[in-house]
Amino acid sequence: MLENIKWLEHDTFRIAGKKLIYLDPFKIKNPEAADIIFCSHSHHDHCSPEDIAKLIGKNTIIVAPEDCLKTLKINSLKTVKEIKTIKPGDTIEIDGIIVRAVPAYNTNKQFHPKTNQWVGYIITIDDNTIYFAGDTDYIPEMKGFKGIDIAMLPVSGTYVMTAEEAANAAIDISPKIAIPMHYGSLVGTKADAERFATLLKGKIPVKIL
Repeated sequence: MLENIKWLEHDTFRIAGKKLIYLDPFKIKNPEAADIIFCSHSHHDHCSPEDIAKLIGKNTIIVAPEDCLKTLKINSLKTVKEIKTIKPGDTIEIDGIIVRAVPAYNTNKQFHPKTNQWVGYIITIDDNTIYFAGDTDYIPEMKGFKGIDIAMLPVSGTYVMTAEEAANAAIDISPKIAIPMHYGSLVGTKADAERFATLLKGKIPVKIL
């Protein structure tokens, strides 16, 4: 599965395979028609109408929290196949892909309030389970995220977890592989990703994409 995952900077990932999936598309340079687009929350760098418009084809399904609908100017997305709104605790299935929405929020800052019901995603594709954390701090719910093959975790601090907090989250989740994100574009640097990898050395394999 790892070979099918491409990090496109910040929190944006492209996953190829059974379906072509984009996670929080932002500053897309080489657009393709996506099968599924996931948005974690309505901030412009995670729910970008301009970038999502580049990826929409006749079979595209968008999955997002309800407040993303206003950001996306939903009436202008006439060609999208379906829009599924989701909140923490919801589980849906899309063509055999199981999607579970989990909480994503700040504990010691106010950029991502828990009351907004923004999300991360646990996505099971065939026998692979990917946790995409979205913009979140190190939260208690992470202790319950089990059976994760690949965990995509923010590491930049400021708006989300620091590298140190993300390493603690990874230890709680215990994925087979951890991938750092949320750095190198708007906030954070590759040094944050490297510090995350150093903190987990000998504990959890880290892949910096």
